[in-house]
Amino acid sequence: MPRRHLHMTGAADTPLRAALRNLRTSLALPADFPPEVLAEAAQVAKSLVLTGHEDATDLPFFTIDPPTSTDLDQAMHLERRPHGFRVHYAIADVAAFVRPGGALDAEAHRRVTTLYFPDGKVPLHPTVLSEGAASLLPGQSRPALLWRIDLDTEGRAVATDVRRALVRSRAKLDYAHVQRQIDAGTAEEPLALLRDIGRLREEQEVARGGISLDVPEQEIVQRGGAYGLEYRAPLPADGWNAQISLLTAAAHLMAETGTGILRTLPVAPDGAVARLRRSAEALHIDWPHHVPYAQVVRSLDPKRTSDAAFLQECTTLLRGAGYTVFGHGELPTPAVHAAVADLYTHCTAPLRRLVDRYAAELCLAAVADREPPEWVMAALPGLPKEMAEGTRRANTVERECVDLVEAALLSDQVGEVFDAYVVDVQDQEPTIGTVHIEHPAVVARIDGGTTKLPLGERLRVRLTQADPGAAKVLFAPA
Repeated sequence: MPRRHLHMTGAADTPLRAALRNLRTSLALPADFPPEVLAEAAQVAKSLVLTGHEDATDLPFFTIDPPTSTDLDQAMHLERRPHGFRVHYAIADVAAFVRPGGALDAEAHRRVTTLYFPDGKVPLHPTVLSEGAASLLPGQSRPALLWRIDLDTEGRAVATDVRRALVRSRAKLDYAHVQRQIDAGTAEEPLALLRDIGRLREEQEVARGGISLDVPEQEIVQRGGAYGLEYRAPLPADGWNAQISLLTAAAHLMAETGTGILRTLPVAPDGAVARLRRSAEALHIDWPHHVPYAQVVRSLDPKRTSDAAFLQECTTLLRGAGYTVFGHGELPTPAVHAAVADLYTHCTAPLRRLVDRYAAELCLAAVADREPPEWVMAALPGLPKEMAEGTRRANTVERECVDLVEAALLSDQVGEVFDAYVVDVQDQEPTIGTVHIEHPAVVARIDGGTTKLPLGERLRVRLTQADPGAAKVLFAPA
């Protein structure tokens, strides 16, 4: 069952940190950057020469990220216009720092993505760039790809442009702060418009049949020297921010020129949807046969245990996403990302994801009506395989981190009994499944032995194993 990134706050040097260090080693992940990569990064950060970047430092951009983030890919400025809105969306211009074929470029192709651990990360680029010279930090002039998207009063995009520019963020905001200001009515208009535009774009998403899953994430918290797990339900501001990202419509720009790379997701097979319907019934989720799946998902409250469990189940319909290159004006089949219900590509996180640097260059070429750079076209055929491997590695890290943290936090409670919710049962083995524990916030495997598990029902369960690094968390009916 896919889960979102864990976050650790306030943790000092503990056995859990030691176990996480061992995990990095066991997965053979990239360690320190080679000296030649660090040297190239330091040199370009110190003496970057920009050509062709217009000056947009007069626009008061702001960023919205988790509080501790310093690798800031995106900044925005929102304004109301007589017939709608204008969105300025700045994306870090990583290509300004990375020389094609150089040491930095080669290392980025080796790493592919930034890997996130509860206590830190394995970055795609050296921190002198990803958290320094290339990051859209407040009070610093930075090279960026500046998107300008004009919207009508209903939130439909009517004009899109992207070009290289020098930008300057004025404020680094976090989601909770943004939500409080908007809810209290104290946000200045450029920030307050995040809700207005975000809601309009969510309505556009509904109209085209798209869906966003507000799946609660697990978070490690520290209280009085002890560690625990809690669930964090996404805030509305999370979704509004995501809608701004989707506005770039980079995939459509590439499609118009006939060359590009898409993030695709096939429509879920009927069997997967039928299974999800059975889960909804078991979890007492109201899903009339005439109501589309997307409409049901939007009616859920991730703060409710049964709804949160069903949202976790819904992620099974998102399996099979991949990257697909196309050329000669022929779009792949399928071309659409089923969850977005539109053409889609990754282009807004180049500090953390390799493919975004290439997608950005393809968009710049499309708007300028010129051929893409040779270094982009040379790398394009190999990107789907590279990204598939990098994504697999990132998913493994996330899964293993969750298992390790859960085992570490429960290791001294083997034999104890917990209140649980059965959120998944295997079709072929109804005695094997997954339980959702509310306190602590654990989602783990259960082996019923000879007992058929009651999908969607509460169940008292006993912890039978939890040994970090040796045995993953396992429950049995109490």
